[in-house]
Amino acid sequence: MGDDLVDLSEMFARFSEHWSPKLVARLNDYEVKLVKVEGDFVWHTHDDTDELFLVVAGQLTIQLRDRDVVLGPGQLFVVPRGVEHCPRADAEVKALLIEPTGVVNTGDAGGERTAIVVPI
Repeated sequence: MGDDLVDLSEMFARFSEHWSPKLVARLNDYEVKLVKVEGDFVWHTHDDTDELFLVVAGQLTIQLRDRDVVLGPGQLFVVPRGVEHCPRADAEVKALLIEPTGVVNTGDAGGERTAIVVPI
């Protein structure tokens, strides 16, 4: 990482596991992560930060308690801090996340889906 150009297609080709974000860049105190998702995640909140989802490929549903937000390629949604949500994908989705350094993917829920973010 650093001054290098980041090719999203190339970075996505380097991993296959789902729900395990990979660090591809840093921006001030933020991390830019790529993730592949399929199936349901866990309901959780992030009390201290908003969470940005940008869909690169596929269709991602961000389930909220009062509605579902459906995103396609090139669309993004920011989950406000403190809002309980559960991402879901019926088929594989490739997405980009921008979050403050150190944000845990499962938020307050913890559990077996908690990922350690590593650079690709």
